Amino acid sequence: MNDQTKNRTVPAVAMTIAGSDCSAGAGLQADLKTFQFFGVHGLTVVTCIVSETANIVRRVEDVDPSMMEDQILLMLDTFPLTVAKTGMLGSAEHVRRVAAIFRKHPHIALIVDPVMIASTGASLLEPDAIDIYCNELLPLATLMTPNLPEAETLLGSKISDSSEMENAARKLAAEYGCSVLLKGGHLGGAECTDLLIYRGVLHRYTSPRQNVKASHGTGCTLAAAVAANLALGRLLPESVRIAKAYLDETLATSYSYQSLKGESLHALNQGTQTLNSKL
Repeated sequence: MNDQTKNRTVPAVAMTIAGSDCSAGAGLQADLKTFQFFGVHGLTVVTCIVSETANIVRRVEDVDPSMMEDQILLMLDTFPLTVAKTGMLGSAEHVRRVAAIFRKHPHIALIVDPVMIASTGASLLEPDAIDIYCNELLPLATLMTPNLPEAETLLGSKISDSSEMENAARKLAAEYGCSVLLKGGHLGGAECTDLLIYRGVLHRYTSPRQNVKASHGTGCTLAAAVAANLALGRLLPESVRIAKAYLDETLATSYSYQSLKGESLHALNQGTQTLNSKL
């Protein structure tokens, strides 16, 4: 090892526990691209394999829960991990095993993106897994990042306006004892507002709604950006601010392909092309 190698800064580490998206717009591929953008070394644990594009979820096949578990344990035994993010978990047994592991590692900040419904409308979570999420995994979270349909599923009530959204964020934080980043894009309107409840304080993050069709992977990308910035040592409100700005840039610089069947395939720019501004 030469002096230059010895003096080189070692990147922070973050882990994603998520599904594999073969179109690379969401799931662990989106997380890895986001980690890379922020200069964080990304670890991946595959929970399921999804045959999908931005337009369709065609097939989902779970990885054996023991295989998923072994990936997590090997990474925990190998790397100086301080932050982990969960995405699509799929089955109740997968959720149960993730919770059992992180119950023994409370020093690791756990970002739980409760992936339940794809942007295409397809269900991505077994119904019996929701109870395990609520009873075992969410109480371990440092931060949960539901969108409005996911929050409605967790709370069992409709969220129709900004007042109900704030109440929902506070209810989730109180019920699960964690910080909550409730994403408000589904409310519509000229602006998109996300609400963070952090240590009992409400933070608002508002940006103009962009007239783009690239929504596939936005939830994964935002949660991964928060995880990356936490791994870099930033506090949660600042991490969310930077993550929100990054997501806005991925939308503003998104691009499209024309498929062989003539349909448009829209993709976020998670750093594949140079972003408009430095964050």
